[in-house]
Amino acid sequence: MSTLDRVLLLITVLLSAYQIVVGIDDLSTAPIIAYTIAFGVLLVAGLLLIILGFDVLESPIVIIVSTIIPLTLSLGLVWQHLASYRTVYLVFTIIGFAAVTLTRSIPMQNKLPVITIAITHGIAGVTIFLLPIILSAQGRMDPLFSLVGVGGALIGIGGLLLSFLKTGKPILSRNTIMRLFPILLLLTTAFFVTGFKFG
Repeated sequence: MSTLDRVLLLITVLLSAYQIVVGIDDLSTAPIIAYTIAFGVLLVAGLLLIILGFDVLESPIVIIVSTIIPLTLSLGLVWQHLASYRTVYLVFTIIGFAAVTLTRSIPMQNKLPVITIAITHGIAGVTIFLLPIILSAQGRMDPLFSLVGVGGALIGIGGLLLSFLKTGKPILSRNTIMRLFPILLLLTTAFFVTGFKFG
């Protein structure tokens, strides 16, 4: 890991810390908890990468922990903006996380772990990507809130690159993915923070 990578990750950590401390004021309890968990995981992930390097991404627990970010972020968005779907989405979040944890903890020779993570990440990712853009287009939120959706798209790209790498069928070479990862993480966090701040 280069010095530039560590600087980019440090900025990501600082942005995540800012969002936790300042960026989620004036919300109800459930979204505050959901967003705090999401940005808390981003913060810890950034710190671990700075300290331990890219080798930490090889840990099997990474897939389980990385599932927390899209699930909690999308839960916060749904709770805040789609009141009629709160309970349904909360149940999906709990079941989705439990299913990913179970299928990744028990060795399986079938495709169930891949299908489980694809469904869970897919629904959460589409929610993070589309909901802010739709709300902005409808005039219910400031146009800048759509930047949260852009951040959702970027974190989805990062997740896909890592997932394919771990399954042994990488879209790009490992070196290319490792070079892109700190930039993707920083841009994702920057778009999230900007969208929540000014949207």
